[in-house]
Amino acid sequence: MLEAGINPMAKITAAAGVRRPAVMIRSSPWKAGSEQTPWHDVFDLDNGHVRYFGDHKFDTAKPLGSTTGNAALLEVFDGHQAPTAAGRAAAAPLLLFRSVSRNGKVKGHVEFCGVGLIERAERVVQWAGRARTTFTNYVFDLAVIDLAAEGDKLDWEWITARRVASRSDAEVLELAPTAWREWVKRGHSVLPRVRRRVARSRVIKVRDQRPASGSTAETDLEAVYRRFDGDKHAFEALASAVAARVMRASGHSYTEGWLTRRSGDGGADFVGRLDLGSGLAGTKLVVLGQAKCIKPDSLVSAEQIARVVARLRRGWIGVYVTTGSYSEPAQLEMVEDQYPVVLINGQDLVKELREIALEDHGGDLSGCVEHLLNSRPLEVLNRRPEEILLG
Repeated sequence: MLEAGINPMAKITAAAGVRRPAVMIRSSPWKAGSEQTPWHDVFDLDNGHVRYFGDHKFDTAKPLGSTTGNAALLEVFDGHQAPTAAGRAAAAPLLLFRSVSRNGKVKGHVEFCGVGLIERAERVVQWAGRARTTFTNYVFDLAVIDLAAEGDKLDWEWITARRVASRSDAEVLELAPTAWREWVKRGHSVLPRVRRRVARSRVIKVRDQRPASGSTAETDLEAVYRRFDGDKHAFEALASAVAARVMRASGHSYTEGWLTRRSGDGGADFVGRLDLGSGLAGTKLVVLGQAKCIKPDSLVSAEQIARVVARLRRGWIGVYVTTGSYSEPAQLEMVEDQYPVVLINGQDLVKELREIALEDHGGDLSGCVEHLLNSRPLEVLNRRPEEILLG
């Protein structure tokens, strides 16, 4: 029923020894700062971190660490610090819950916040509020693991299996989330990789940015790369056309501007304008584009994207078009720092070109590419990007 803040499940005796199935933790934000709960738990779920205070209070008669909740968490902490995979396999997971309001009522409802393990435990001195005294308690720093491989869901069968004495730790581990199994195998060294980070869910793996081996798309991409390898300005014009198609697909008006000069472009290869709304309810945004024709198996790094970002002013956005893919660290940095940049990888590039070819050129990709270059040549101008707002 999660009536207490810390709710340890009863232990069972398995073949390898005593095992606690799980410890369920509930935080009640509406109580924080009260005489009953003078501390403030921190749930930073976007970055996979929870700071949770134990259940020792100023009027607790028991010695520090002997209350039901703190004793259970300190025991779990020992398991989470186990130096061997076998020891970590037996360790109890923490199931995190937080009280939420429903229909104006603050009591009676909780939401599941994830699966955690204890990174650190420390003693802290706290102020007891109206009691006007201090007391000592434990605070626990928890790492919330990533459940992306499970669709951000927890299969309760894992916890059920941990309650069955006849099932070994190894058998039970097979039902655990992928990130938990990885932690059991390698220990705390993998926490940066298995910790929950919301930004990571928006990162596309490199293999998913590339066409399938032997596919028509792979052949198309290779053909585009060969056509423009060594012909930088021609690829910039093609990238401008593809960027325009992507922008217009959102239903907004987009105007292609010009290509920048061949050297000293400062991180921008083409310029465009995105029009949102109309009249007093409208605005115009400068679009700076970067085009990079590289081998299809090459990666664009965070530093390369940063060149475009460095040129952006308030109200401007960037577009990066490449025949390669974007590294995962580059995507993660872009998402976390909220860079206003649209990324078009090689797979998306040939997808857009193939659609144009099917619509207007009978499926002839090569003819489509040459038509795009010859029918709408862009001028190469040495103008300030903001001048496009005057058009």
